[in-house]
Amino acid sequence: MTKNTRREFLIATAGVGVWSATAFAQSRSPSEKLNLGFIGVTGRGGQNMAEMTGENVAALCDVDERHLAKAAEKYPKARQYRDFRKMIDEAKDLDAVVISTPHHIHAPATARALRAGKHVYCEKPLTHTVWEARVVAELAAKHKVATQHGTNAHTFCDMQRAVELIQGGAIGPVREAHVWCDESYGGASRPTDRPPVPAHLDWDLWLGPSTERPYHKAYHPYGWHYFSDFGEGTVGNMGPHLQDLPFWALKLRYPLSVEAEGPPVDPESPPKWIIVRYEYGAREDLPPVKLTWYHGGQHPNFPEGFNPKGWTQGILFVGERGQLVSAYSVRTPNRVHVAAGQYLYCTSPSTSPRATKPSVRLARELFRLLPSTKHIPSGTFAWG
Repeated sequence: MTKNTRREFLIATAGVGVWSATAFAQSRSPSEKLNLGFIGVTGRGGQNMAEMTGENVAALCDVDERHLAKAAEKYPKARQYRDFRKMIDEAKDLDAVVISTPHHIHAPATARALRAGKHVYCEKPLTHTVWEARVVAELAAKHKVATQHGTNAHTFCDMQRAVELIQGGAIGPVREAHVWCDESYGGASRPTDRPPVPAHLDWDLWLGPSTERPYHKAYHPYGWHYFSDFGEGTVGNMGPHLQDLPFWALKLRYPLSVEAEGPPVDPESPPKWIIVRYEYGAREDLPPVKLTWYHGGQHPNFPEGFNPKGWTQGILFVGERGQLVSAYSVRTPNRVHVAAGQYLYCTSPSTSPRATKPSVRLARELFRLLPSTKHIPSGTFAWG
């Protein structure tokens, strides 16, 4: 890919033709299988394919021939592609596309699929930059297709129960919230050696819209999380999961101010640890709130009586009448602090109509629902 082509990687997708997804969906019988195309077929991609059992895996796309060949063993009838642009442009029979790639490919692949009228499930984070997220949300609304992104905790009953407790006033008005995660994706240095590109990997397609750099095993297949050109570190990898709950429960939107403390800024790699403070104004009848993010071993001051041992990540809401602590886990119940040293374990089912299931399975149901219903689930691209 030439430098000029790389700079225009996103812009060039504007010329893709659009067919009527709405008309197609209205003519499809609910008993018919969906034709799905998968961009990224290992790791999360492989897990997402497994969740789509019962549908037709019509197309597979991966820049690594080894991964593509392994997926093709399970789905020998699926057409194979190295370039997602060719898959989306040529596979006209696809109803929906599932995107499970490194983060820097999310927006280009999603935008092209949306412009082609395809329903889309994309792993979190929805995009690599804020501008990309706004473009993708606008495209999804314009083309009226079903969308879902991989904030799986949005489907956990305990998370939904936490939202109901907060919004129901169980701990009173909340003016302070804290989110922590012990994981750390950052602090990496760019490799100086230049090994040859493996024959099974199309390095140019792997880079996509990113600035050109030599291949190194430090990036593929997993280390890209530690480099800012391809990922966002812990904030982008775990933030969408953990910050989703306070964003949802407290009806947050855009912060009034953001400040951060951490190690010196490194343009090559995200920080190993950081503390970020967000301030939000009043919303509807809710008071202003301060939200603080911690990762890489940083933590809030925990309430009296709460033992954080074993809680490698969590969300703490501080209300006028108590505190609620929730974990990003289906196995750890919410804890509502009702008095000094006392916690109520809230395991009762959520009254929300959503069930606990992976987001990609919700996406499959949503692909079938639209446009015959006005049901708009959580986790759409507008939410992302």
